[in-house]
Amino acid sequence: MKLGIRGRHIALTATLLAHVERRLRFALSRFEQKIRQIAVQVTDLNGPRGGFDKQCRVTVTLSPSGKVIVGATDADLHRAIDRAADRLERSVTRELKRRRET
Repeated sequence: MKLGIRGRHIALTATLLAHVERRLRFALSRFEQKIRQIAVQVTDLNGPRGGFDKQCRVTVTLSPSGKVIVGATDADLHRAIDRAADRLERSVTRELKRRRET
């Protein structure tokens, strides 16, 4: 499971990178065999103006095919990452359940 993290208009500090990796690995550890790649993009939408503008968008590429994309926006970047990880866990669970049923 490859993990790639990109930042737009946000400095990717070691603390932030560790938080993203820890949350996603915790949320998706039980699906590790079914996930090929995870791409994370954190963005500050409004820049220095502040506000409800920190976004975390996660794309998971499933094996053998398929993608799950989720996002969350919040005033606090860590909270946006946490919400995106929670949504991602539910979405991947739902997608894999659909695959088993067909």
